[in-house]
Amino acid sequence: MESSISPGLDAVEGRDWEAIGRSLDRHGNAVLPGFLSPAQCRMLAALYPREDGYRSRIVMARHGFGRGEYKYFSYPLPPLVDALRHALYARLAPIANRWNRLLGLDVQYPGALDDFLARCHRAGQHRPTPLILEYREGDYNCLHQDLYGEHVFPLQTAILLSEPGKDFTGGEFVMTETSSGGQVAEVVPLRQGDALVFTVNRRPVAGKRTGLRKAAMRHGVSRLLGGRRHTLGVIFHDAS
Repeated sequence: MESSISPGLDAVEGRDWEAIGRSLDRHGNAVLPGFLSPAQCRMLAALYPREDGYRSRIVMARHGFGRGEYKYFSYPLPPLVDALRHALYARLAPIANRWNRLLGLDVQYPGALDDFLARCHRAGQHRPTPLILEYREGDYNCLHQDLYGEHVFPLQTAILLSEPGKDFTGGEFVMTETSSGGQVAEVVPLRQGDALVFTVNRRPVAGKRTGLRKAAMRHGVSRLLGGRRHTLGVIFHDAS
């Protein structure tokens, strides 16, 4: 599962991370347009049919998760996925730490992914969580949260590898927010190569009158109307 296609520093470093942080604060998600090139997307999607390089394959209908399937990578991760996971974590850790302070949580995340993964591993969370998802006509993903153990990083990233309107139709990314202020649903349109950073579990939201409230976030994918859709999921905590 090697690849000579480098992610390039611009994929992560050439971004306005202050603006990304503001979008996460306001909406619980932020789109990073053109995060990967079409060639990188095709390379990653072409890994899906392979038998090697994965620790497990999940058929969603068997577990009540929806319809479709996904595969978790095994360690070592493909170089591109590993590089993106490390670079994104370093940029997102300050946002995650600020959110925890606002929520009154005493958990703080180290600046480097390897240090955070060491914390996960000491707690028995050894299994890698980056994955590729595949949807075909009629498939969908129920609203859910990716919680795999005691140690959870509050942000994750999904990168659309397929081209809407060409490779597939339908299959839109959906997020819901539930708090004391009610429930809000949002459809987030993505193009091939776009990355979406979004909330795993909960985030601080400004109250209408005073203070902050906690909002519980869930995400899913609407029903695919045709074609085939592949997505790379980059989750930063490992699973127990």
